[in-house]
Amino acid sequence: MKVHVDTDLCAGFGICVGICPEVFELHDDGYATVLVGEVPSELEDLVRRAANQCPAQAISITEDSSPQ
Repeated sequence: MKVHVDTDLCAGFGICVGICPEVFELHDDGYATVLVGEVPSELEDLVRRAANQCPAQAISITEDSSPQ
């Protein structure tokens, strides 16, 4: 799974950071950034929760559908 924060939509609420600080952080400009290229499997549920709870709907998720 990959996650992306749309900087044009992000309003810097920080809810994603509160839910999953291992994947998200607030950048110096006050907006969320992603810390990882690929979300570790044990954090996928938290990242989905962060995306669902983002008031600005700035977080998008890409599921990797390739066989493992």
